[in-house]
Parts: sequence; C-alpha cells; structure tokens
Amino acid sequence: MCPSGLFRGRKRNMLDVFLIEGQLVWNIPLMAGLFCMGVLYVALLRTHSELKVHPTQPLLFFSSLFLLYLTMGSPLSTLNHLLFSLHMIQMSILFFVIPPLFLLGIPETHTPIIKGISLSPFAALVTFAIMFFFYHLQAVLTFLTLNPFIHNSYLFLLLLLSFMIWRPIVREQNKQYAFLSGILLLPACGQLILSGLFGSVTNPLLSEMMTSLCITPAGLNSLGIFPSAFNSRIDLIIAGILMMGMHKFALLLTARLKNKVIERDLTGNG
Repeated sequence: MCPSGLFRGRKRNMLDVFLIEGQLVWNIPLMAGLFCMGVLYVALLRTHSELKVHPTQPLLFFSSLFLLYLTMGSPLSTLNHLLFSLHMIQMSILFFVIPPLFLLGIPETHTPIIKGISLSPFAALVTFAIMFFFYHLQAVLTFLTLNPFIHNSYLFLLLLLSFMIWRPIVREQNKQYAFLSGILLLPACGQLILSGLFGSVTNPLLSEMMTSLCITPAGLNSLGIFPSAFNSRIDLIIAGILMMGMHKFALLLTARLKNKVIERDLTGNG
C-alpha cells in the first residue's frame, strides 16, 4: 500500500504530502562535508599569513558553500522538481553562480592546484555543453531520475566541469572564452524553448516524485500545486530563457567581482 494512504479521510495539500513522506529533508552528510571545507579554508588563511586576501574573498567563498547546500542539500532541492523553471534556476545557480564565487574566494597562489587537475578549458567547455544538452532531453532525464546513483554522478561531473570552465573566466580575463561559453550553451536553452513550443511536454523529475509518493495525475491536480492558469509549455519556455539570462548575469557579476577582488589581490592593495 502506498504510504500516502495516510491522507485518506482528510484534505491533502502538497506540504502535507512532502512532510509525511519525508521528502523535505536536510542533507546532513553534505552539510558536514561543506563544514569541513569551511574549517580547512579558515585554517589555510590562518596558517599562511603571507597570502594576500581581499576582505571580500572569505565572504564569496562561504557564499558559494551556502548556495551549494541550499540548492543540493536543503528541502528546496526537492521543491525544484515541481517546475522546470525552478529546476533551471537550481541548475543555473549550481553551474553558473557557485563556481565563480568559489574560485574568487580562493587566493590566487592556491588556484594552480585546481588548474593542475583540469582538462583544457575548451575541452571542458565542449564536454559540459554536450552533457548539459543531453541531460535535458526527456529520455535521458527520465533514465537518470530512475537511477539516483547515476543521476548524482552525472550532476557531480557537470559541477566539476563547470569549475574547469569558470577558472579561465575568473583568473585569465578571457572575454572570447566567456562569449564562447554562452554560444555553446544555446543548444540546451533552445532545446527547452523548442520543446515548449512544438514538442511533447512532460517533467520526468515531477513524474518520478509523484510516482514515489503514489500520487496520480488527478490527485496531483487536487493538491492545488499549480495555479489554474499554469501552462507547462510556458514553463519550459521560461526555463530556457531563465538559463540564458542567469548565465549572462553570472558573467557580468563575475566581471564586476573580479575587478574588485582579483586585481587588488594580485597587487596586494586592500
């Protein structure tokens, strides 16, 4: 029997379902891992007093850890499955906002460690663009949602590649490379927009969640999650536009922070 049978006899809402079924949980192992990273960062700064650290850099570093936990370890990571537009905000923060904040928060003298384990920037960018495009094909996303270990491994590899992509943008001020990154992401954005305009509309993330909660499509409508005017095609179009917009925003934010942090870090001026 489905656990959601606990709701029989009274009106359900989505928060009831998530709370009873244990969907809104905090990822304690991830929290512990990020806490250890924060401790190591503080220890690094304390034991290497010769490092030239701008006062903003620790804030950027810990902001990246906070956003990583918020997007992947908090209950929001479950709620993001309800809409493709919410999911794309999550993906955009994960791949376009967190990596540059993290890299900007690390003193320049220690970033060669990251560079040493990287692919070439172009290879990393092309690999990421291909994997990100395939990730949002409905057949691929459906397969991944049915195999959590493969899904998590896929996302981890994308995150690792995103750090490799952002390093030359953050450290080497490569404007042509930054422009190319936007061009190579267009197929993934366009695929979502075209699916909303002409393709079949399904959300494998939501479908897998509803299956695990034993909720039928009719039951989903009765929960009142979406407004009456909600259109899943428009949701896909918004998702594609959001991804392009957030990537552009991340590039502008990185350029602004880079001028403030990196140049002063290298010159030793506070």
